[in-house]
Amino acid sequence: MKKQFLIITGLSGSGKTLALHLFEDLNFFCVDNLPAVLLPQFAEVCSKKGIKHIAVVIDLRGEEFLNQLAPALENLKKQKLNPEILFLEAADEVLVRRFSETRRKHPLAPKGRVLDGIKKERKLLGDLRGMASKILTTTDYTPQELREELQSVFFTTKEGKPLSINLLSFGYKYGIPLDADLVFDVRFIPNPYYQKPLKNLTGTNQRVKEYVMEKPATKTFLEFLFPFLDFVIPQYVKEGKHHLTLAIGCTGGRHRSIVVANEIYKHLVSEHYPVRVTHRDINR
Repeated sequence: MKKQFLIITGLSGSGKTLALHLFEDLNFFCVDNLPAVLLPQFAEVCSKKGIKHIAVVIDLRGEEFLNQLAPALENLKKQKLNPEILFLEAADEVLVRRFSETRRKHPLAPKGRVLDGIKKERKLLGDLRGMASKILTTTDYTPQELREELQSVFFTTKEGKPLSINLLSFGYKYGIPLDADLVFDVRFIPNPYYQKPLKNLTGTNQRVKEYVMEKPATKTFLEFLFPFLDFVIPQYVKEGKHHLTLAIGCTGGRHRSIVVANEIYKHLVSEHYPVRVTHRDINR
């Protein structure tokens, strides 16, 4: 494993501590809630001790967080370190529920509404989010799924092709995935939903698959899409990207997007890329 210096940050309740535990399990030297002002000194000590794999949680629990972090990152650059920044976030309603379940107070609203603290924190972290190497939205993840996703992002590689790919089918009526790198809209394909025998089935059913795949629009689309992916994915690899999320959407996320995502999956597997497919809205 190459030398890695990872800063984990993001919204309170989005899974930063869980992420840190994963990296600890993978033999990273881990520190939670390190004051940003100490980051350069900490990095220097780790370098002198020969510690090569480091993960640090830095967030708004530390005083003067925003004022101290920017100069700390500049100092790291002077040390010829290029830390990756993992930014975790989630939908407001999910964060509110998580705080309620754990009975914790939000650090920016210790005596007020949790939602007020979340909105304030989201605004304060806007610039830092733009600096992130990877933004991960944990809204729909269970703890185990978050661990699997992080391991896929930072550790799943293929010799000669150090890029892991996540395929995600979704329904536009439930919103576009916030962490998608590329989004493909397949609502132009005739919809099986309007075929009575297929309406209550999903794209994993053979009859639905045959209906979608026999359409000329589907065949032509894939004939264009596969060469595009064969071109663009190696370009991402050359630029040093480690993880790519491809989102394929239809109206409800239960028919066309699933069929197309599964076809893309088969193509990418044939090209020997590490890839997994998730059907976000299949049970809605």
